[in-house]
Amino acid sequence: MNLNNLTPAKGSVKQGKRIARGQGSGHGGTSTRGHKGAKSRSGYSTKIGFEGGQMPLQRRVPKFGFKNINRVEYKAINLDIIQSLIERKNISEITPEILRENGIISRNDLVKILGRGELKTKINVTAHKFSDTAKAGIEAQGGICSEI
Repeated sequence: MNLNNLTPAKGSVKQGKRIARGQGSGHGGTSTRGHKGAKSRSGYSTKIGFEGGQMPLQRRVPKFGFKNINRVEYKAINLDIIQSLIERKNISEITPEILRENGIISRNDLVKILGRGELKTKINVTAHKFSDTAKAGIEAQGGICSEI
């Protein structure tokens, strides 16, 4: 092995353009950036969504509808889900804390009890809202509905 036959390891040397290294490199002068204009300057970047002066898509598309900023979102829990929870965990009352512990609701969810399904046992339910059918279904079994 001599100095004249040493070569770097395969894949360690990248053969890329050597830009802005003089005219002899073939990439001197404007350094592959063309002539004049913002794109030839250093520090150039476009705004997100800029379409070369054409009206951007987010401004071309018509806006419609109404978003109520005072809307309150509730997590809907039906009576059949409560009944299955009673059967699986042998629970005597339902509160948002118990629903949270069992993974039915998230930390900051407000709970509304809805009337799909039916209860087979007496149970006391505490929630933020009740539908009329849910309230009737719970009270028909002798349970108590209390709003937070």
